[in-house]
Amino acid sequence: QLKLVESGGGSVQPGGSLTLSCAASGRAFGNNAMGWFRQAPGKEREFVATITPGGYWTTYADSVKGRFTISRDNTRNIVYLQMNSLKPEDTAVYYCAAGRRGGKGNDGYGSWGQGTQVTVSS
Repeated sequence: QLKLVESGGGSVQPGGSLTLSCAASGRAFGNNAMGWFRQAPGKEREFVATITPGGYWTTYADSVKGRFTISRDNTRNIVYLQMNSLKPEDTAVYYCAAGRRGGKGNDGYGSWGQGTQVTVSS
């Protein structure tokens, strides 16, 4: 398993931007799909975005498509989530995840970070 540490969360006004980072420790980073999930208060954790091990394919939740971009740097063991045009409904704790299977479901990931809070409010 990889150890994952997220950073970059914070408070931003609607329409603003944030970039989340997830640093992974471990030699198997390049063999894992990476995903971002989020959980708002009182709601289930939901899929946001995922990227394949080589970084060639990405998939997004419909709610963030066109606004968020996932990317990875396998030389530095980091995955990013660039978030633009943020909305109040994007407010949540954002989690980074790593797994051999990946995909949109939680069960495709075996390693999870502790999460970073994103708050979108005027």
